[in-house]
Amino acid sequence: MRRLAWGLLIAMFAVGLGGLAAAQDRRQNEPGNFDFYLLSLSWSPSFCEQAGDRPSSRQQCGARPFSFVVHGLWPQYERGFPEFCQNPPPFIDGRIINSMLDLMPARGLVINEWKKHGTCTGMPARGYFDTIRQARAAVKIPPEYLDLKDALTVTPDEVEEAFVKANPGMKRTGVAVTCSSSRLSEVRICLTRDLQFRECADVERRSCRRDRLTMPPVRGG
Repeated sequence: MRRLAWGLLIAMFAVGLGGLAAAQDRRQNEPGNFDFYLLSLSWSPSFCEQAGDRPSSRQQCGARPFSFVVHGLWPQYERGFPEFCQNPPPFIDGRIINSMLDLMPARGLVINEWKKHGTCTGMPARGYFDTIRQARAAVKIPPEYLDLKDALTVTPDEVEEAFVKANPGMKRTGVAVTCSSSRLSEVRICLTRDLQFRECADVERRSCRRDRLTMPPVRGG
């Protein structure tokens, strides 16, 4: 009898957890229900070294000298994040895609960011990509990274400090560096919903922990 009662208790607990998970899923899939943005800036030369000769990378990794490019602007919760909030996603006009290629130099990237992240903002496609442009304009790239002719060895702390120095109001707890193998991959900057710098301890804790990183030089030019 005790075993039966214990089994029923476990089953009820599991059902309760399932209900909680479903509630969390419903919250995550609600467009416009989020706390802040994460602007992700990708170091394009690192991406291109990793991508090699894949056809999907040719648009970004051709002759144009890209340095930091926008990977995306991602709605965030204080812990965790929503994604793919509308399925199927609303149609995105080709003219909007083309208008973003100076910041996000691949059509596939623009489309994917709209499907995965843009649909969670509650905005139409034009509003979302206008917000990306405004967010990118709010961040100044440190001058030492604008036209890198030779490979540079850096630490995550040095890169974060350079961004903080170049952007008054940004704090070290509001910026994080990510890495892929030994290369610098991205700089991620936390912004309020009205695009002001803010702290984000949960994001900062996921920063790269390597002692040294390589920034490959800018291609083309």
